[in-house]
Amino acid sequence: MVIVAVRRIARGLGAGVFTISAIILALGTSFPELFVGLTSAFEGSPNLAFGVILGSNIANIALIGAFASLFVGKVLVHGEYLKKDVGFALVAGISPMFLALDKNLSRVDGLILLMVYLAYTTGFFKRRYEEIGREQAEESFVYRFFRTFKHVNGEKTREFARLFTGLALLLFSADMIVKFSVQLAGLAGIPVFLVGLFILAVGTSLPELAFSIRSLEDHEPSMFFGNILGSTITNSTLIIGITTLISPLTLVAFDEYFLASLFFLIIFTLFWFFIRSKHRLDRWEALMLIVTYAIFVILEFT
Repeated sequence: MVIVAVRRIARGLGAGVFTISAIILALGTSFPELFVGLTSAFEGSPNLAFGVILGSNIANIALIGAFASLFVGKVLVHGEYLKKDVGFALVAGISPMFLALDKNLSRVDGLILLMVYLAYTTGFFKRRYEEIGREQAEESFVYRFFRTFKHVNGEKTREFARLFTGLALLLFSADMIVKFSVQLAGLAGIPVFLVGLFILAVGTSLPELAFSIRSLEDHEPSMFFGNILGSTITNSTLIIGITTLISPLTLVAFDEYFLASLFFLIIFTLFWFFIRSKHRLDRWEALMLIVTYAIFVILEFT
């Protein structure tokens, strides 16, 4: 349902499915991380949110993307987004890590991350804004008004309703998993940062898994990559930025954080190399990403 809605909305707005997936859908599937981030910030535990974001970014590529590729098979990479947006996702992903080298994320750091997110979204729609500007320059105000009113029809409204209904179902399932994971972690006595880094991160990434598999089954690799890259950017900039504005962060488990940051760079670099070298992601490459994640888990708990 969500796949069809994204495809039709992209066609109606004159934007690509990669753009819609990377902006709208990535924001929707990142709501679980946003929920955890806001809750932990208001309760004075931003380290949990930071663990969730960093862990989700790693899991999105090494688990979600890899498992989807294993399930469906070879994933072909098409489009200009490979040249720019993968690099931007890497920059966005390491931005909070760079800002936290002093073991702190202040409100100023949060504002910087929010500015990065705004630069990302406005850059995506710059071309569309220019097209709209040219259209407005050629048409009268009355004509534009009635044309806009005409385009806001019931069919497009229903597509948006289908989109957000699907997202609501994804978020509900993720919310249940988050609550269960918190209770399980409390019984096991796992540190807060590691709770976010592994248990909650994997739980909140399940919406991306469901969408990734379905998008590849429907032969929409642009949606697949748009969701993964967009989620990484949204998590690292928008959600960390909002969380830090509410409650500035002082890193407690710095050694665990440093190791997780290192593995994010390793996993993302492997992913980038795989899709850039042959313009596809093969099953053995997806398996290598999963093995790398397993090594990361072992090292974090030893």
